[in-house]
Amino acid sequence: METLLKVASFLLPLLLAATLAEPFPFDSFFNIFPPAGSNPGSFLVPSNMPKAVNQPPKTAAAADITGGFAGKWELITNTSGVSAMHLAILKDNKAIMFDTTSLGPSTIKLPNGNCRVDQRSKNKSLDCWAHAVEFDYNTGKYRALKVLTDTWCSSGGFALDGTLVQTGGYAEGDRTVRYISPCPTCNWVEYQYSLGNSRWYATQQILPDGSFIVIGGRRGFNYEFVPQAGQKNAAAIPLQFLIDTTDDVENNLYPFVHLAPDGTLFVFANDRAIILDPRTHIVVRQLPRLDGGSRNYPASGMSALLPLDLRQGIPTDAEVIVCGGATKNSFTAAGKNQFLPALTSCGRINITTPTANWRVEKMPVARTMGDMLILPSAEILMINGASKGCAGWFFGREPVFTPVLYHPNAAPADRFRTLAPTTIARMYHSSSAVLPDATVLVAGSNPNNAYHFTKVDFQTEVRVERFYPPYLDPAMAKNRAEIDEKAAATTGMRYLGIFTLNFKVEAAVEEEDVMVTMYAPPFTTHGFSMNQRLLILKTEMFTEDGSGGYTVTVAAPPKPELAPPGYYLVFVVTKGVPSKGIWVQIQ
Repeated sequence: METLLKVASFLLPLLLAATLAEPFPFDSFFNIFPPAGSNPGSFLVPSNMPKAVNQPPKTAAAADITGGFAGKWELITNTSGVSAMHLAILKDNKAIMFDTTSLGPSTIKLPNGNCRVDQRSKNKSLDCWAHAVEFDYNTGKYRALKVLTDTWCSSGGFALDGTLVQTGGYAEGDRTVRYISPCPTCNWVEYQYSLGNSRWYATQQILPDGSFIVIGGRRGFNYEFVPQAGQKNAAAIPLQFLIDTTDDVENNLYPFVHLAPDGTLFVFANDRAIILDPRTHIVVRQLPRLDGGSRNYPASGMSALLPLDLRQGIPTDAEVIVCGGATKNSFTAAGKNQFLPALTSCGRINITTPTANWRVEKMPVARTMGDMLILPSAEILMINGASKGCAGWFFGREPVFTPVLYHPNAAPADRFRTLAPTTIARMYHSSSAVLPDATVLVAGSNPNNAYHFTKVDFQTEVRVERFYPPYLDPAMAKNRAEIDEKAAATTGMRYLGIFTLNFKVEAAVEEEDVMVTMYAPPFTTHGFSMNQRLLILKTEMFTEDGSGGYTVTVAAPPKPELAPPGYYLVFVVTKGVPSKGIWVQIQ
């Protein structure tokens, strides 16, 4: 009887959804119902899984060295303990990396026999493997963390105090809200069944009041607000747009969500977008379709809100960029061992102008499953991914080793630049993050249904790399400022206030050579960096002391719609070279 009830509870929402949209052919791709006590890593495998071909990896593009230093790569460690399906940088300068609990053993056990109870096992057996770590990216050391419920394909963001608030996942974890704070002994705190709807492949976005909205997910045609710790949502709010954008392989998962300067939300799913007002629950308008294919999981393109420039006053305009992805039938074709080329197109649109249309550009490299990061210099980095296939176990081919730098304000012909390639394939379930020292942490990749290091096309990756963008050219070291962190205001920023930084730099600089940026570190998974944003602050005063020391006073963002409350990394960029960032809280 219990099994029948579980089946019924799974099928009822699917039958309801089928009356509203084309049903997803689950039985064609996945064996849904596991044997009692089995590991989902062994049964949630495409029944028409592509065959291993052991093709040698291919670099899709050479580095463009005409612009000088094209970046460099450094291996931090050969093992991080777990593969970083999810990645976030805490304000104590540690990274939180975690995987799913569904793939069996990782490479590190929980300490002192502090095992988790596997709630899906028949006899509630113990799982003594760690599936999350706190990673020190400066030393390569890590500390095992204990997740209680399955975090598979979940979402997250940072609260005002720097706590990572993390939502959803799979099975017993699909309605869980988790918390982990930045401290040497902190571990996960979980509240199961807090959410009103299952959130598997959903997106979490911070709002101006510091709360969070969670949108979509597999068969989650709705959204809800993350409740306070220990509280529960009774229901979710329907969103017809998510029904309209689903298709036979659900190319609208992990929707791209960005907070606009007026407090509305840009929500992109599959190949189109809306402006949603979360305060009134009204769809303000629909945006034009972005042609060419699908952009969200499993097509898995990339997206970012372009930097907000406050130097000329409060910005009323905001632009979003969406790049890469796959054709709508790529997932189906991959199941037949046909790996279609990923998309090369990028679309940009002004999300605050009602009459705006997409302006389409072409990347130098096709890319699916890539990451898009905003660098402290206000440039965009595209990194990781594949040039054929799409997201999903075994569904990608031809890893893209070559990062691409995008200059949003350059002439169209000069916006893209290919950079120095890595030698490690970063495919499905890879991740990356901007670090306080302005380098980029690159981790993860596991297109397999367990931890496999041999006899597969692309091994499970626990190696962690650091990428040095072109602005860290050793020849430009004299242009790099050093912020006096101790002299910065310990009270942080206040909206409508001012903020003063003292810094030193070897090269002589003028006011026009200096730019102060503040960056909201995101939660990254499946090619989307949730809550990522960068602001360029207005300089109010600039002075020098004559001996290489400078003081710059900037205007803080005037309202939380531009910069939601929380901790940001603040950088002084001199002659295009970012300093190391300092953590500053705004509220």
